[in-house]
Amino acid sequence: MAEIIPVSSSKPEDEIISYAANVIRRGELIAFPTDTLYCIAADPFNLSAVGKVFEAKSRAWDRSLPLFVNSIDQVSQLAKDLPSRFYLLAHRYWPGPLAVIVEADSCVPLKVTGNTRRLAVRHPKAVLALRLLEKFGMPLIATSANVSGHPTGKDAHEVNEALGGHISLILDSPVGEQSIATTVDVTVPKWRLIREGAILEEELREFLGD
Repeated sequence: MAEIIPVSSSKPEDEIISYAANVIRRGELIAFPTDTLYCIAADPFNLSAVGKVFEAKSRAWDRSLPLFVNSIDQVSQLAKDLPSRFYLLAHRYWPGPLAVIVEADSCVPLKVTGNTRRLAVRHPKAVLALRLLEKFGMPLIATSANVSGHPTGKDAHEVNEALGGHISLILDSPVGEQSIATTVDVTVPKWRLIREGAILEEELREFLGD
């Protein structure tokens, strides 16, 4: 089973964040709470780690893995031909519960995109996630901490029960009001709602238009 370490969600301890970042650098998986739900985190540029995420979740290999980023500039290094709608959405809703699907640049391993060359990116609001991104220094795979088709773990115990055999470390911290991130695809001529969550479709239509 995974190692479980309690951590402050509002003021994450430096030594714990450093330890977690080093676990990821070794190509291992960790789990931690975000501003939505618990997620699995891994290094997107380590193909062995990417494979471990697919295996842990029993995820179909043709489904891309979402990434956490810490800025719009970081997305510009991962994506190509970013449309104006991406910038409108990012400036309005980031950091926050909105994932945006963009065209991945060739620097992103094809395996991460599920061979689709499309990528969901999100700038999270949770302090713990932001500190980990800062310490790791690169984007992170950040996908829900569950086996595909099953509910996401609501706390460290549930995550450990479901995924402890695949994850090396779980950062244990309370999750506030749990919600699901809304996902929008801006790779199509207009835009398309993939999943409605904390941000409602009606609000997006008012903001972006049809």
